[in-house]
Amino acid sequence: MALRRGASRLTSSLPSVVSRSVSLLHSHATSFGFKEVPEEEKSKLVGNVFSSVASSYDLMNDLMSGGLHRLWKDRLVSKLNPFPGMKHLDVAGGTGDVAFRVLDSIKSVSRRAMQDGLTETEDETQIHICDINPNMLTVGKKRAAERGLGEECCLHWVVGDAEALSFEDGSMDGYTIAFGIRNVTHIEKALSEASRVLKRGGRFLCLELSHVDLPIFKQIYDYYSFSVIPAVGELVAGDRESYQYLVESIRRFPNQDKFARMIVDAGFQKVEYENLVGGVVAIHSGLKL
Repeated sequence: MALRRGASRLTSSLPSVVSRSVSLLHSHATSFGFKEVPEEEKSKLVGNVFSSVASSYDLMNDLMSGGLHRLWKDRLVSKLNPFPGMKHLDVAGGTGDVAFRVLDSIKSVSRRAMQDGLTETEDETQIHICDINPNMLTVGKKRAAERGLGEECCLHWVVGDAEALSFEDGSMDGYTIAFGIRNVTHIEKALSEASRVLKRGGRFLCLELSHVDLPIFKQIYDYYSFSVIPAVGELVAGDRESYQYLVESIRRFPNQDKFARMIVDAGFQKVEYENLVGGVVAIHSGLKL
């Protein structure tokens, strides 16, 4: 009897196994955390993760980083050096965290210019927030409304794919992506698109969780990543698996030097990176010349 039940379960599972095997034979595999999945499935799986965590995304960022993510984003925008009248693209920035900082920086520059008797073109500023996940953009639009940034503001919210941007060639003065590039299926395509949409002289900046080199600190960081973060995700967001993926995706992301070489290969010059908190995060930058 037990054998027949086992045989029945095995037989019923064969079509799905065969189908998945055939799918893998006819597509390239890519990483989804520590798993290997067909390339065409990754964007859907990542989408499910961020749809799940969208409502608790900001709270979890605060809890996971002890609030440091705010300082990291401040540093990213300070390196961008925004200016009035710039056309900027923030990719994978649905909640608006980076875009709001860019806008605040531009307003600060404008105020200083007015105090000095200069005229700045703040009215011509355009900040485009592009995210593949509509749920994340919904969070950002809500936060913008809470800040009093209505439809007349220079913020433009766009559903879009980092690997196939809808913006024209050479249309942007700046490009930022924070904690997003490790989630794309083809990093090199995202970098190529960043180069395409930037004007000559445009700045590329990427803030991403990266690789810790210090042995003792790495052991502590690994324990915190794999034991604490998923548990907090389950407690706060009711979603352990999504945060397990996020931790695993960091480990699969290229290290600082390899990612810098990828940025160079995409056509950027003067490529450099800055490690923060011992390499827990890194800010990579490059210029399109």
